[in-house]
Amino acid sequence: MNCSISGEVPEEPVVSTKSGLLYEKRLIERHISDYGKCPVTGEALTMDDIVPVKTGKIVKPRSLTAASIPGMLGMFQNEWDALMLSNFALEQQLHTARQELSHALYQHDAACRVIARLKKERDEARSLLAQAERQAPLPASAATANVSALSNGKRAAESEDMGPGGKRMRPGVSDSIIAELTECNAALSQQRKKRQIPPTLAPIDALERYTQLSSHPLHKTNKPGITSIDINFSKDIVATGGVDSSAVLFDRTSGEILSTLSGHSKKVTSVKFVAQNDVFLSGSADKTVRIWQGSEDGKYDCRHILKDHTAEVQAVTVHATNNYFVTASLDMTWCFYDLSSGLCLTQVEDPSNSMGYTSAAFHPDGLILGTGTTGATVRIWDVKSRGNVANFDGHTGAVTAISFSENGYFLATAAHDGVKLWDLRKLKNFRSFELYDQDTPTNSVDFDHSGSYLAIAGSDIRVFQVGSVKAEWNCIKTLPDLSGTGKSTCVKFGPDAKYLAVGSMDRNLRIFGLPEGDDASTES
Repeated sequence: MNCSISGEVPEEPVVSTKSGLLYEKRLIERHISDYGKCPVTGEALTMDDIVPVKTGKIVKPRSLTAASIPGMLGMFQNEWDALMLSNFALEQQLHTARQELSHALYQHDAACRVIARLKKERDEARSLLAQAERQAPLPASAATANVSALSNGKRAAESEDMGPGGKRMRPGVSDSIIAELTECNAALSQQRKKRQIPPTLAPIDALERYTQLSSHPLHKTNKPGITSIDINFSKDIVATGGVDSSAVLFDRTSGEILSTLSGHSKKVTSVKFVAQNDVFLSGSADKTVRIWQGSEDGKYDCRHILKDHTAEVQAVTVHATNNYFVTASLDMTWCFYDLSSGLCLTQVEDPSNSMGYTSAAFHPDGLILGTGTTGATVRIWDVKSRGNVANFDGHTGAVTAISFSENGYFLATAAHDGVKLWDLRKLKNFRSFELYDQDTPTNSVDFDHSGSYLAIAGSDIRVFQVGSVKAEWNCIKTLPDLSGTGKSTCVKFGPDAKYLAVGSMDRNLRIFGLPEGDDASTES
């Protein structure tokens, strides 16, 4: 009789009382200790079910398979087959392990999404709580207790700047600042009366031949998207703010990146150059604004981090004096800052307004501020009194961009439904452009510095010749969105409208203009 496991004559034969099969004792003991079942029938088996078989002394015969070359080849073949079966079993175990790992990763990803959603809900709840605290003043006794409690901890310094109702105290806009703004307004208004179209401005036939001159990958590939653009005309430097939380300064002439400014923790929503002193501003969805100071070696250092807003900062706009700037936020306030100190002089909140601000721009003369809201309303403010002097209704969706014409009379606003043009003298809408379908919002508008052209960005880029209230505004050029995303997010005219800088939802800055040969022929 042969062993049911090895197929050889057993030296210590035992038999199973359940199956009646014969085994080598050491083999069946090891199998039962590892698996606890019969190797042949698969039923449960213990050592109590094994009975030794008494036999005479066995002289183990020589294996026939090892006595000849064909027998050895057969033995090797059997071992190879056993190896293949073992390998197949291992592959099955590997497949099962991979499935379990994939399921675990899926659960981890789902958990991360739930955590992200809960964090977002937490942040929204905090924002609503902060707004409620600003709108509902604390009782005097509670405010006193709160101040005394804060004074005993690390936040004592912060409590000194808090006024009644928990609102932060602001120094306000002084009479000297108002006088400075008024003087600037008078000077600019006088200059505007004598304003003439510069002879260096690109003519209409040149804009009609504009094409893409270059494309520059400025931002990270894992978080593509350019959200805002500004240009330093004197140095021909283009600044871009990206979804990757960084701002990039790009020298258009040399085609090189001058500096990548990192520090924000969320996407950069607005970038602005200050025409003097080599200062740069960036606003972000992380609720902060940063003031960057340039140095002689071309690097920029963060001089101030402003944390006066409690929700995303959507827009930054610089006053014509280059001494002050305004930030607008989804927390339903806008702040007026002193540029040199980074101090918030006043934070304006209209109790009748329940809409966050999505865009902002100063009038060229500096005494009027325009803001766009999430509720499709354009609000016009008197900067000196910080009063809301006019509201423009008629848009659908959030007002994504605002641009004042250099002539001081026209205001262009962009929203989901297109672009509207407003006459500031009569405070009414005199023309609307519905350029795209209802699923494609208009993301950006920009008058050139002379007020002769208007650029609009949506699923493409369109350039209009500026007319008047009664005269037509003709589209003189349509430039395709070459990003492949179907969404141009921002557009800006270069000096004398010699080129257009365009940002899209990929990571590339695109420059449109005249090729060198066409430029020479136009000048001649």
